[in-house]
Parts: sequence; structure tokens; C-alpha cells
Amino acid sequence: MRTRTRALLVAATLTTGLVTALPAAPASAAVAKQYDDFNGDGHRDLAYLGYNQGDHRGGAVTVVYGGTNGLDTSHPQVIDQDSAGVPGTGEEDDMFGESLTSADLNKDGYADLVVGNQTEHVGSAQYRGSVTIVWGSRSGLSGGTNLAPKGSAGGSQAHFGSDLATGDFTGDGSPDLAVIGGGEAWLYRGPFTKAGGTGTVSKIDKEGAGWYSYGLAAGKVNGDGKADLVVLGDQFTGTNNTPAMRAWFLKGASSGLTSGASKTLESAWHGGLGANAVIADFDKDGYGDIAIGQPDKDKGKGAVTVWRGTSAGPSGSTTLTQATTGVSGSPETDDNFGYDVSAADTNGDGYADLAVGVPHEDVDGKQDQGGVHVFRGGSGGLTGTRSTWIPQTVAGPADSDTAFGYSVRLRDLTGDGKADLAIALSGGGVLLRGTGTTPTASGAVTLPDVGGAFQD
Repeated sequence: MRTRTRALLVAATLTTGLVTALPAAPASAAVAKQYDDFNGDGHRDLAYLGYNQGDHRGGAVTVVYGGTNGLDTSHPQVIDQDSAGVPGTGEEDDMFGESLTSADLNKDGYADLVVGNQTEHVGSAQYRGSVTIVWGSRSGLSGGTNLAPKGSAGGSQAHFGSDLATGDFTGDGSPDLAVIGGGEAWLYRGPFTKAGGTGTVSKIDKEGAGWYSYGLAAGKVNGDGKADLVVLGDQFTGTNNTPAMRAWFLKGASSGLTSGASKTLESAWHGGLGANAVIADFDKDGYGDIAIGQPDKDKGKGAVTVWRGTSAGPSGSTTLTQATTGVSGSPETDDNFGYDVSAADTNGDGYADLAVGVPHEDVDGKQDQGGVHVFRGGSGGLTGTRSTWIPQTVAGPADSDTAFGYSVRLRDLTGDGKADLAIALSGGGVLLRGTGTTPTASGAVTLPDVGGAFQD
């Protein structure tokens, strides 16, 4: 999930690449096996925010397609609102691609990319925001359809599309889409059509409880086979109307989503970066755990709260920081441990692992050099003793202000059963291959045209 503006873009001019080889069409119209395989060739693809300067002033998305030898970094595709078939026009203060997720929304065997543009002006509605589905096909991503906002998400300052999440929340075999807009979450049930059709749409809110939503994470928590949703938000309570930072669990159900437990992360929250989250089974007990990054915790030292999954939903939690036994480094003001989190199995042992970005870590006198911690899952869940520090130097010479780790993504992009780690830094990005122990810098791949966060 992506919940905040990334002010780490570097001016550059992009050249739109083409996908030169067309994969075979899927054998049937079943939902794509991989929710990020845009051309149906059986290999995962990688999408992320590109540069918003030069020919792409309203923002752009870079897509690197996978293949038998991993990512084809020589032929990236660049998509913006001036691309053929994509609705809208790129404008100076747009943020096309600031939030990204994907799924095979129209069930044609090709994953589709969902692109949020939270500052889009629509008619007289300034900063209403927009959500565009860019459709997958045999030749890759092409064309697009805008999603119609509902209720308060359709007005000025709604920032529709500021965060996105996909999952089959109803268990009917059709991926659904959750969207933040107007300070509320909205559930769009699938299937979706290129003409703009969707299933029913409903608002997800704590009516009358002073709740303001800003972030989303989807995954399977309680083991019933349906995707569940976590909504991150602020709740204003008490005589002083003081906001608390909270996480709200909603259980997937045939009727949509049903309200579950809530957890207070900060009892008195005064604004800042906010939280972000990911769901994965770190202890291999069959229930997804919710890892919540809190980069502003304790004067910006940061923390990750792991809200453990059970058959009844999340219950009980542990906290990871740079003060946790076995974790490299020490917590310092404005390190922002937990700025971004991502999870998958990096070493093929069946346990999900967690990558934690610390982009403002000072290293050997170099300010905001950054780095990434990888916590390996195992019996009992995540511990500091099974953690590894990945320094910025895997991407080049040590330097200040590189913000290494401001976005991280763990997915198996080589098809070897081990998740690879994509890491963004100011002005670039790098992919580290998964191994039997921890992602390695050996054979690291430089990612083209990285200007912001990776897709969920």
C-alpha cells in the first residue's frame, strides 16, 4: 500500500520502450494466475512510479516485463495520461501513478494495472482525484478505463485514488477493488468491464465515530480463503477531539466486508507520514499476520507492529524496532524505520519474510543514506535474531541523501521460488535476487526510470 506523497523524484526525460516479443495467449479466460502478470506469459512483471518531469509532467508509470531470464530491463514501457487509449491528459500538478495495485479485474487471463492520481482536477472539482484501470493483454498493458467515484469521493479535495488494494473479498472468484477517496474507503465489487461496469459499490466507514481513512492493505488473515482488508486511519475522539492512529480489520464475506477488531497504534496522533501495512504469514500457521510500519513512532525513530493473525482475526501483537535484540544499528530520531514494508518468502522455506525500509538512516556520517532490514520468518514469527541489514552500497558508492529503502517490494520475479527484493532510492532503483539465505547483491539488476514507489 502507498499512503503518502514521495518527494523523491528526480528530473529526467523518459523514452517509452516497447515489448518486442508477444507471449502466447492464456489457454482460457480464467483469472490470471499471477495478479501482476500483465501479458499472460506466466512471468511476474514489475510496475512503479516513473519520473514526472520532461515529457511526463503529470506523472508516469514504468513497467518492466518479466521473462524466462528475469526482468527485461532493456525494454521498459512507460504509461501516462497521454498514452494512447488512457483517459485524461497529463497536467503539471497531477500525480498519475502515485498509488498502484493490480489484479485481473475483467477475468480475461491478463492482470490489469490500477493507477491512482489523487490530485487530478475533474471539471470544477479541484483535486478530486482519479483511478484508471490500464488493461492487460497479450502484448502487455494498453488502453484504460476510469473508475467512477461515489458519494463524497466525487467532490473537490476528495483525493480519490490516494490508496488502492485488490483482493477477492467476497470469495466469488472475481477480484474486487478497495479505494480511498473523500477520507473514506470504498469497495468496488468485481467483475469489471472495459466499458466502466463494476459490481455493486459500498462505503466502508465507522459511521458517526469520527473515523478518517487514508491507507489500505489486503490479504488473507483468518484462513477462510477470502481476502480480508485492513484500513488505516485517524479516529477523532474525546472532548478535545484528539486523533488516534488506528488500524481496522474487516473480514471478507460473501456480502462484502464485515467489521472486525481495531487496534490503536498512536493514542495521540498529530500528523506526519502515517502508517503503511502488509499482510503475510510469518510463522506459517495458516493465518496472515499484519505488519504495520509506523515511521513517525517515537520522534521518527520508527517501529513495525506485527498484529498476529488467528482464525478469529488479528489478536495480540509484537513490535520491532532498531532496538530489538539482533537488529543492526540503533534507533535515532528521524530514521523512519518502517517507512515502507513488503513481505514474501525470500529464501524458499515456506515462511514469509519482511522487508523494512529505513531511508533516513545516517551511516558513517552520511546523512539520510538509508538501508533496508530483512526479517526472516520462522517458528514463532519475526525476530531480530533472524534479521539482515542491506546497506545502500549494494546500489553504488556510499553517499548522503540517497534515501535507500523509501520503497521496497518483495516478489518472485525470476520464478525460482524465492522472492526478489526491489529497492528504490533517490534517482534510481535496484533488484536483489532471492537466495537460500537472504537477498544478495551478487548479480544485482539496475531498474530503469524509477521515480517513486513500487506497486503493491
